This record gives sequence, structure tokens and C-alpha cells, in this order.
Amino acid sequence: MTYPVSVFIMDVSNSSKGKIGGELSKYLHQLEERIAVWTKDITTTQVIHRSGDEIVVVSSGYATAYTLAFYISQIWKYNDHKPYFGLSFGDIHEDVKALNIETWIHPFMKQARYANDMLKHQEQNRDQFNFGIADFLNENSFEGYNLFRSQFETLLNMILKLQHDQIKEQTAIQSLVCSLFLVLNQQNKISHYLDRSASTISSHLKKGKCESITSAFNDIVKVLNSLQPERKYIQQVINDQLQQNIKRTVSNHLHEYFSIN
Repeated sequence: MTYPVSVFIMDVSNSSKGKIGGELSKYLHQLEERIAVWTKDITTTQVIHRSGDEIVVVSSGYATAYTLAFYISQIWKYNDHKPYFGLSFGDIHEDVKALNIETWIHPFMKQARYANDMLKHQEQNRDQFNFGIADFLNENSFEGYNLFRSQFETLLNMILKLQHDQIKEQTAIQSLVCSLFLVLNQQNKISHYLDRSASTISSHLKKGKCESITSAFNDIVKVLNSLQPERKYIQQVINDQLQQNIKRTVSNHLHEYFSIN
């Protein structure tokens, strides 16, 4: 029996600069606890904060790690110390519940580490997401994207790069409004929270290309879920439940997640 899983290894940019180390470490420990709350009773997830500024996640489902990574990137508190994520996914022969990710050795972890290192070496204008799946091999099947796994990786990472380029072009207020819209889903709620007019919120969403950014995210999630045709529907339902739980948790504590000037 095989189990679909996804992995991310997250690092933080410029974590050693200034006197932010202790504060970041505390924030990352808090983030580790939040991920556990977001996924509880929805999907099996192992998460650990290690090596000072690193978080590792292994979770059931091809799209889960990317979903968590995207929401983390959108609610991240420190603009001068952005997170970046190396990701991978595939099938394993162990239940995620049984894994000890502190010592787990697997090609998917290697691929996620390699993808993370690729981002680390960019240094300037670093992208936030990178998938490493070129060496992925499902021993039970040669169908679907396995035939073109290298090409699939290239296309997936190109979409993520274009998405990130749009995010980098956002102003601070456009970024905030887009993140709030991801969580709250309603412009009037954002308008009330920020004490801005509805037309102003609408303008920020449009100029910040929020619809395009979130559409890219949703499309990637759907594609990842579709790679298991026999489980496509249930995986999408679980992912929808995960997103709703994240939104509910964050919306109930907005001031803890978003700094409003």
C-alpha cells in the first residue's frame, strides 16, 4: 500500500542579520504550533521547527504542503525576512503518522532540500517556492506526469515564478489587502477592518493582481490533486476543508497575524 504525501522545507531570508534571531525563532515555534492546529482532524501532518530558522513539514496529500506554504507566505509577519520553500511530493510506503521526520531519510526529503538550496543560492530577488520532482519515480506506474516529470517540474516552477513576480510588484497595502481577501473572502469585511472605503479596497485588489495570484494558487492545488485520478475528489474535499480551517482560525485572530499601521 502506498500513501500520497507532500513535503516542504522552509528557510527564512536574512535570518542572521540584525538582532532578529531570537524573535524569529519564537515566531517559527509559534508557526509550528499553528500548522498543527490548522491540520488537526483534517489531514495527517508532521511538522518540526529545527536548525534555528527551518521548518519541515510532511503531510498527507500531494497538494497539502504547497497549500500550507502559500498561506504561510501570505500571513508572514516579517517583510524583511521572507520565508522560502523547497517542495516535493509523491507516494511512500509508510503512513505519515508513523514517520519520525527528525530522522526520516527519503528521496522526497532530498528533493525538497535540493529545491530549497536552489532558492537559497539566488540570494537576490529570491523566489518563494520551488518544486523538486525531476527524480520522482512511482514504481507502480509509468502513466501520467511520470513520463514527463522533468517537463512538469519546469512548467510548475515557471507558474510559481510568474505568480511570485506579481507578488513582488505589490505595494505594502496591496499585499495586505490581498492577504486579507484570501482569508476573509469579502471586500466589505476588509473595508471594515482597515477602515478604508469599499472602492479603495477594490482598487487595491485589482492593482495588486490579487485574482491572478490566487487563481494560480488554486489551479496548482487542483492540478496536484488531479494527479491521483482515483482520489481526486476526496483530496480536493480535504484540501478545501484545510483551507476553510486556516481561514477560520486566522480570521478569528486577525490582529495576531496582521500588523495594521
